[in-house]
Amino acid sequence: MKILITGSNGQLGSEFVRKLSPVHSVFGLNKVQIDITNYEKMKNYILELKPELIIHCAAFTAVDSCETEWVKALEVNGLATGYLAAAAEKIGARLLYISTDYVFDGIKESPYKETDTPDPQSVYGLSKWLGEIFVLKMKKGTVIRTSWLYGHNGRNFVKTMLNFAKQNKKVKVVNDQIGSPTYVDDLVETILQLFDKENGIYHISNSGECSWFEFAQEVYKHASANPKLVIPTTTKEYGALARRPKYSALAKEGLKNIQVTIPRHWRDALADFLRKETAK
Repeated sequence: MKILITGSNGQLGSEFVRKLSPVHSVFGLNKVQIDITNYEKMKNYILELKPELIIHCAAFTAVDSCETEWVKALEVNGLATGYLAAAAEKIGARLLYISTDYVFDGIKESPYKETDTPDPQSVYGLSKWLGEIFVLKMKKGTVIRTSWLYGHNGRNFVKTMLNFAKQNKKVKVVNDQIGSPTYVDDLVETILQLFDKENGIYHISNSGECSWFEFAQEVYKHASANPKLVIPTTTKEYGALARRPKYSALAKEGLKNIQVTIPRHWRDALADFLRKETAK
C-alpha cells in the first residue's frame, strides 16, 4: 500500500515511518518539503503521488503559542487539514487525522466518549476540532483522538521530567488536570489495527488516568529519584496562557465496538518507554 505520512519528522510521524516502511511504500512529508497550508502545492503533490492512505500527523502543537499565533494555529491545524481532505477525496484516498483531547471542555467526571460533543476551551483545541469537521465530511475520513503523547523522538513531558530526575531537581507540576498518558509506540500499534476497520471517530490512549503530578512522580520513581522532589501546584498557580481541560480521560468505546485491543495501562507503558530510553 502507498502511504503518505505528514509530520514525518515528529515524534508520532517518525514512528509511523519506522513501523510501516518495511512492509509498505511509505512517503514522509515534513514542513521543509512542502508548506501544508499552501492548497495548490498540497493538492498537486497528492494528485501526483496518489497515496491510498494519508496519515495526517503534522500539527501546530505548542498549546500556549496557539493563543497568540491563532491565525497560524487555525491555518495549520484546521484549514490545511481541509486541504488534505479535499485532495484525498479527489483520488479516493483514506485520511486518518490525529486529533486531541483538547477538543473537549474538561468538565465531565467520567471519560469522554467518541459521541460526546466537542467544546474546545483553547485556540489549539478549536483549531483541531476544525480539522475534525473537515475530515468527518469525507467518505473515507477517520478521526483519532489521543492525549498526553510522549515518544522517543523529539521533546515531551516525560523526557523533561526524566532529565530533571537525573539532576535531582525540584519541579512544580499541576495536580488538578486529569487525563490519560499515551506512549507513541502503543498509539501507532493500535492505529495499525484500524487500517481494515470502518471509518469514524476513535479514542486511543493508554488505559487508566492520572494527574500530571502523579505522572511526573512515576517518572522520578523509575529514575531512582525522590518523588517528593515533585511538588504539586494548581493550574491557576502555574499560570499557563491557554486553558487546559480539567479532566480529559478518553473512553475507548470505538475500539471495543470493533474488537480492537485497548492499549495497556499507562504505568506499564511508561515503564517500557523509560527502559528503552535509558538503554540508548
